[in-house]
Amino acid sequence: MARKTVPLSDTQIKAAKPKDKEYTLQDGLGLYLLIKPTGSKVWRFNYYRPFVKKRVLISFGSYPEITLQQARKKRDEARELLQQDIDPQEHYSTKKQNVLKERTNTFQKIADNWLVVEKSKGYKEDTIRKMWQSLENHIFPYLGDVPVTHIDASLLIRILEPLRSARKLDMLKRVIRRVNKIMDYAVNTGIIQFNPVTKVSAAFENPTVQNMPTIKPIELPEFMQALSLARIELQTRCLVEWQLLTITRPNEAVSVQWNEIDFHNQIWTIPAERMKMKREHIIPLSPQAMKILEIIKPFTGHRLYVFPSMKAPYNKPMSSQTVNMVIKRMGFAGRLVSHGFRSLASTTLNEQGFPADIIESALAHADKNEVRRIYNRATYLEQRSIMMAWWGDFIEQASKGNVSLSGNKGFKIANS
Repeated sequence: MARKTVPLSDTQIKAAKPKDKEYTLQDGLGLYLLIKPTGSKVWRFNYYRPFVKKRVLISFGSYPEITLQQARKKRDEARELLQQDIDPQEHYSTKKQNVLKERTNTFQKIADNWLVVEKSKGYKEDTIRKMWQSLENHIFPYLGDVPVTHIDASLLIRILEPLRSARKLDMLKRVIRRVNKIMDYAVNTGIIQFNPVTKVSAAFENPTVQNMPTIKPIELPEFMQALSLARIELQTRCLVEWQLLTITRPNEAVSVQWNEIDFHNQIWTIPAERMKMKREHIIPLSPQAMKILEIIKPFTGHRLYVFPSMKAPYNKPMSSQTVNMVIKRMGFAGRLVSHGFRSLASTTLNEQGFPADIIESALAHADKNEVRRIYNRATYLEQRSIMMAWWGDFIEQASKGNVSLSGNKGFKIANS
């Protein structure tokens, strides 16, 4: 008949004195207290490992830090695991590793790793900077030290509430997109099983879409007259007309380099890395655009950029906001921005009956139809050459009597 173990009592444990050698006090069901010669008292649990039936000892901690009641609770939990053929030692080790992994995989750490991948995709430095700055301002102070496993929709919504209250809905939507990219990265790298904030955007109102201010085609002569009277540098004047004639985005217009111009074929090829859609863009240059290059070349032809900064260092292009500042000085604030040149051109060219595909190609817009976008590689270069020549003539006609640089056939460079 098996000997029955009498459970321990707190009085018995407190009264236990150290001896020359280690000895044990049994509590039953595998739990016992080890008394060491140093006087320390350690709870231990012994059991047979599932399947292999190998005896194993695990420690539950020292007495009195771990009380008798707490030790028994740990024993009962371990025995419950054994009933499920789960090794308590392996279970506790895995649990400890998961906790450590959870604590180290904070949102900030995952974001840092994600940023490395984003930078490798060729985004512009300014784009990366603005993206990261928005996270630093609105997310990292609140989520930076939070494990990604603890982030859920309700937490993110609370953090973003100040942006909604301030009606900064555009920024709010951008921040949500960036947080989702980071959380998706955590899913793709096996850190979390699913992204719990993927639908958070639906909890907020959509921002009101505001079109870029622009003028009507009938107002172009007024603009050209104001431009002719504006007290600005020749290089700045050339930039305004160049952006208008090429219907490019502000960043694209100021970043044109001399080595991108094919004077023989009269085309400008913008590399994919500088384009918003990351595709090379070829622009047929009208006679008026070629005239702008002719005028500016004696001044900047020895430099990398057609429109270099007018302040040292000269190895950078002019600011993309230069044309906007000129427009404001001309009295068109609120009526027109430089990006509005593209809307002006689109409206005018559509009214003249040019095919929509040709116009969209000239504007370097991505086809909204995904299938067409994949298979339609046409650049419509010949058709666009005709259209851009018409656009140049239209601007020149609007400039009659206003001394447009591109339309002034008699313009001469001083001292040339």
